[in-house]
Amino acid sequence: MLLKRYILPLTLFYFLVFSSCKEDKKAIKQTEVAFKKEGELSIFKKDSATVSLDIEIADTEYETQTGLMYRSSMQTNQGMLFIFEDVAPRSFYMKNTQIPLDLIFIDENNKIVSFQKNAKPFDESSLPSNDPAKYVLEINASLVDKWNVSISDSISFSAIDKN
Repeated sequence: MLLKRYILPLTLFYFLVFSSCKEDKKAIKQTEVAFKKEGELSIFKKDSATVSLDIEIADTEYETQTGLMYRSSMQTNQGMLFIFEDVAPRSFYMKNTQIPLDLIFIDENNKIVSFQKNAKPFDESSLPSNDPAKYVLEINASLVDKWNVSISDSISFSAIDKN
């Protein structure tokens, strides 16, 4: 009988203590990552046509790991150029990447060596280069076909002075 007398008040006490200490969940506001022009790139096609793009440059470890993650859109005349210190087989994936992309793999002589077309958003499958690459250019999906970009077309790029 004595046990019953204390069970209800103790239960209520614990309920009140633990429910009042509970933190309110705060909504996480995701900030849109804006395009920042850091250079210009041209694709020179075998038929003498040229395609020009504004580019962001990813050349630090953080930038190459993050890439175009968390972006909801990119203009047709924009892209991201990944610059690596060495020439090696490359492999990308689309984790946390919201927009479909074409990936263009480029060797140390600025020649296009392979593509991965129409990479699907959020897909974590490996997207490898067929040959070693020093650079990787990410552009909106389907532009490789729309612009008729081919293996052995070349690129040229310049960075904008940040000072």
